[in-house]
Amino acid sequence: MKLAAVVVLYNPNDKIFENIKSYIDYVDTVYAVDNSSADHSHKLTDEKIVYLPNHENLGIAFALNRGAKQAIADGFEWLLTMDQDSSFSDDGVQRMKDFLTCCKQDENGKYSYEKIGLITPFHRMITNPHEKLEQIDSPAVVMTSGNIINLKAYAQIGGFKDWMFIDAVDFDYCLNLRDHGFDIWRLPEVELKHNLGDVVFKTFMGKTYFGSNHSPMRRYYIVRNRHYFCDMYEKKFPDYCYAERRCTKAEVKGILICEKQKLKKLFAMFKGYIDYKRGVKGEKS
Repeated sequence: MKLAAVVVLYNPNDKIFENIKSYIDYVDTVYAVDNSSADHSHKLTDEKIVYLPNHENLGIAFALNRGAKQAIADGFEWLLTMDQDSSFSDDGVQRMKDFLTCCKQDENGKYSYEKIGLITPFHRMITNPHEKLEQIDSPAVVMTSGNIINLKAYAQIGGFKDWMFIDAVDFDYCLNLRDHGFDIWRLPEVELKHNLGDVVFKTFMGKTYFGSNHSPMRRYYIVRNRHYFCDMYEKKFPDYCYAERRCTKAEVKGILICEKQKLKKLFAMFKGYIDYKRGVKGEKS
């Protein structure tokens, strides 16, 4: 099967090409959409890579949409979506392609080819170093990196929401897929190395907490966009949205116990909530 990939860049370091090399042999084209103000085309030295600079940070949703629209224009039906700091350790992309091929050949099977919205690997992170997935499952939402998305489904649901800019773009996309009747499948035999951030663990009063050390700006978007997508999907996915809203409380604990810039981050979260109540969308001014 033909497969394209999109990787979103933002001030990438010299390791970016090494990460791309972990999957480039399994795809036909890599669209490198760059949200940096500087040009990084010199770091991408492979004829399969199509460099698409935005010349400024237009947000991850815009960059993903640019790559997806270019893939559709070039005749692709499936697209691998990658973060710049994620990589596959083996032939995981090929195994994901094999899964889709088997689904297409077995129309009466459990995994309906036409209903697949995306397939995803198991994300191996510092927060789950020993966790193991025993069988194919269907999580409510997944992170963007490492997914192979169905571009017909992408077009049907309207793609990624540009106004979200950064955070919750992936979770919204997954719930939107489900709302339109598409399936999400996670493959246990495929793992993606994913960098969650500068995670710090600390023990306080016998309990272990962790902080992701996201910047104040990221904290703003996480809270603001979380409330928006919970409003959109709460009636159809009440349990998930209830759990998601409760995440804010856990994140406050993690910041207070584990992280620096506590006041700046807590104020950014408060500002995110206020802007949500005011209906503010798009890039933070």
